[in-house]
Amino acid sequence: MKYCISILLIVFSSVLLAKESTCYGTSSNGRLENAVELPWSGNNFVGYSLIARSLGRTYVHSSVRDIVLDAYKMLETEQPNKVFKYAETGFKEGGQFKPHKTHRNGLSVDFMTPVVDESGQSVHLPTNPLNKFGYNIEFNKESQFDDYSIDYEALGAHIVALHKAAITRNIKIWRVIFDPQLQPQLLKTQYGAYIKKHITLSSKRSWVRHDEHYHVDFIVKCKPL
Repeated sequence: MKYCISILLIVFSSVLLAKESTCYGTSSNGRLENAVELPWSGNNFVGYSLIARSLGRTYVHSSVRDIVLDAYKMLETEQPNKVFKYAETGFKEGGQFKPHKTHRNGLSVDFMTPVVDESGQSVHLPTNPLNKFGYNIEFNKESQFDDYSIDYEALGAHIVALHKAAITRNIKIWRVIFDPQLQPQLLKTQYGAYIKKHITLSSKRSWVRHDEHYHVDFIVKCKPL
């Protein structure tokens, strides 16, 4: 009996170890082993596209998966009336991830910008093939697109939750890329002081605007490519 139990423990431990991802290189030149897929939905979040999911575009490093899910769990208490949506992550094997210049080693995640409708209700930004799964959306200077307005409180809460979830796992956030022209509104929220102290926000506009989504890079020790 003891022998059988030992064998089961070894097998179970092997399964757990197999689920740990290994990243290689950098976000802009890397790959990934033992990637895991983000779940399609949870109590307060959903993925951006079942089509993209079927094409294998929602894989990340296992540590990043845990951080993302921990943050959403925190937000169930912190912001119980808010909903969130994640977007592009990366391929199962990592590597080139067009049209992105990064997302190659499982440590990058795009999140669709939280919004409210005309009534002030937290809703998901629409993502479908007609608007390039949300990436073709453009917010104006008043942070509006059609009947949607950016929910800066929810945005700030999510960024802070990601940071807190990361540090509990001894992982850091390298940077958050979000349109610099919209950042002042984010920093006016109750989360602004925390973000200023702990988060590195993009200071220059990227090759794409990053208004309809924000890009988060995590720091995990990776092996040389």
